[in-house]
Amino acid sequence: MYYLGVDLGGTNIKAALVSENGEIVKEAAAPTNLPRTAQEVCDDIAALCLQLSAGEPVAGIGVGCPGTVCDGVVLYSNNLDWHDFAMADYLQAKTGLPVCLGNDANVAALGEALAGCAKGAESAVILTLGTGVGAGVVLGGRLLTGYTGAASEAGHMVIADTPDAPLCTCGRRGCLESLASATALIRMTREARRTHPESLLNTLALTEADVNGRTVFDAAAQGDAAAKAVADNYIHHLAVGVANLINIFFPEVIGLSGGVANQGENLLKPLRAAATPMVFGSAFAKKHTRITTCTLGYRAGVIGAALLAKQEV
Repeated sequence: MYYLGVDLGGTNIKAALVSENGEIVKEAAAPTNLPRTAQEVCDDIAALCLQLSAGEPVAGIGVGCPGTVCDGVVLYSNNLDWHDFAMADYLQAKTGLPVCLGNDANVAALGEALAGCAKGAESAVILTLGTGVGAGVVLGGRLLTGYTGAASEAGHMVIADTPDAPLCTCGRRGCLESLASATALIRMTREARRTHPESLLNTLALTEADVNGRTVFDAAAQGDAAAKAVADNYIHHLAVGVANLINIFFPEVIGLSGGVANQGENLLKPLRAAATPMVFGSAFAKKHTRITTCTLGYRAGVIGAALLAKQEV
């Protein structure tokens, strides 16, 4: 038996036919073409699902959607500008298949927990370090979704409650997202580049538009002092967030995804060193949370959505 997984993004709709053990059989994609109505976008999702499921034994569809979702309804999605849309019912009517709906970061976390970097682990927290900081918590193989489906917004955990802390898009200051996202790293790199004209940062990035999540790590690896200061500051903030999550959940695995996580051990080694002493009782613990990078890449969303359908159908 197969399941369909759909990852709905602001730019593209990705869909896949997935086996029961999380292996992708075939894939398809289409542009999201926003702004459009929810019905228009879902018509394209349905078309992809019908294309992939033709002649195949498919038990259900799982969808990862940005925003707050609960009981098959998109309560609010800022990226899509959708409100109170009964997405699961609409897609079920179009495809004739049962549909399960989850937050996109949550279903990607489920994919990594069940078929990726945390496969076989009892518990995992997955952090996505991108434009913002997305998160998903998987305990006993199932997502922690909270009372209204809005749980696991770790990016909006305040880690620096000071008047000069950077303002987050949520309106508060000092959120993990405002200090440990790729956006935050790029902002801090640009600031250092302006403040230190002698820095190698100005050679690796000739203009501010050239700055990306790799710039500061590349310069730091070549011994640039200004870049190292930015990298150390960024890793400190990320470590505070990671240690807080370990203290709350003590998961077997914390997996990092997103462009910044592509630094691999250049990020993980100092992150582990900074986070571990902040973990309650770490000096006496016999077992420690494994901090690693995710392995499924962009496929985490479709695989996780399909496995959500497997759990819920």
